[in-house]
Amino acid sequence: WETLRSRKNRMGQCGVGGRSEVNKELDKQLRADGKKNARVIKLLLLGSGESGKSTFAKQLKSIHTEGFSEEDKQYFMDIIVENVFYSVRSVLQVIEDRELSLDDTELWDKVAHFLDDEKESLALDSKNARLIAKLWKDKTVKSVVEDYTSFHLLDSADYFISKVREIAEEDYSPTQQDIVRCRAKTTGIQELSLRINKNDFLIVDVGGQKSERKKWIHCFEDVTSILFFTAISEYDLNLYEEVSVNRMHDSLNLFCEICGSKWFSGIDFILFLNKRDLFEEKINRGVSIKIAFPDYDGEDTVEESAEYIENQFLEQVQDDKQVYPHITCATDTEQIRHVFDAVQSIVLQKALALSGF
Repeated sequence: WETLRSRKNRMGQCGVGGRSEVNKELDKQLRADGKKNARVIKLLLLGSGESGKSTFAKQLKSIHTEGFSEEDKQYFMDIIVENVFYSVRSVLQVIEDRELSLDDTELWDKVAHFLDDEKESLALDSKNARLIAKLWKDKTVKSVVEDYTSFHLLDSADYFISKVREIAEEDYSPTQQDIVRCRAKTTGIQELSLRINKNDFLIVDVGGQKSERKKWIHCFEDVTSILFFTAISEYDLNLYEEVSVNRMHDSLNLFCEICGSKWFSGIDFILFLNKRDLFEEKINRGVSIKIAFPDYDGEDTVEESAEYIENQFLEQVQDDKQVYPHITCATDTEQIRHVFDAVQSIVLQKALALSGF
């Protein structure tokens, strides 16, 4: 487009004939763009915050492109350091608010400055890394972390703090799994273009927090399929931005609203019941889904509990809309590879049907 605008400026002094040639070239380009856009398979990732949408998008970038550039890695390195300090601050704030004491009483004076510097950029040097590693082994800290349902703690907290000394090294470069696991709030609209087996995909990722949802309407046109994400493990948690609302209930209400939207009439949904690993861990610890679903009368097993939640979502579908459910772990690269192969089959068949084939 910039080239065409430049040519128009240069040819503007050539009279009617010159403008006519430019108009023809613009029309040709518009027709070409229209045909190209018609062939693009647009997948819209929707769901509540922290449900795994961005993790899924990062996995697709890793699997179906050349991966992450050095610039990408530097960006995610900063995010990882922020994740480490956020996790530490979250735990220390709980300890302070509850007037608890660390098992190692002298350690508090050494780590309290992490709270003081909440709005400042802290350096993750070797000294701070040693302190954080030591802090995470403290009995009081362990008991607070185990009670994470009462405050906001990142899913990746244990993962990153277990390797905090490695992250603090000068030559540290984040691995693919580090990048997948780091958490940054998605704001606005993020797009990822992929070409897979001669098919063009546009993956559109939008922020899931309530404050971000009003922006979704800008992405609703020309959607091939909706990929809806819910964190199946969050049945015992409340929203970070609205602490009285259960996350699973919010996700169900959102799914019902989107399924009934006039924008998505005739569009199939692929439902990702995500964070399977955390869900299994909770169920095996005896944390029943009755917390979110008091009427549940099944066995507190992974299989029955997951099936019940899946059915709660499927019951929100009021017309003949097709919904294809998958129980997933978005941090599992191989599983996401296989699941997206299945997604491609679904959306390509739909695209062919709409084209009359």
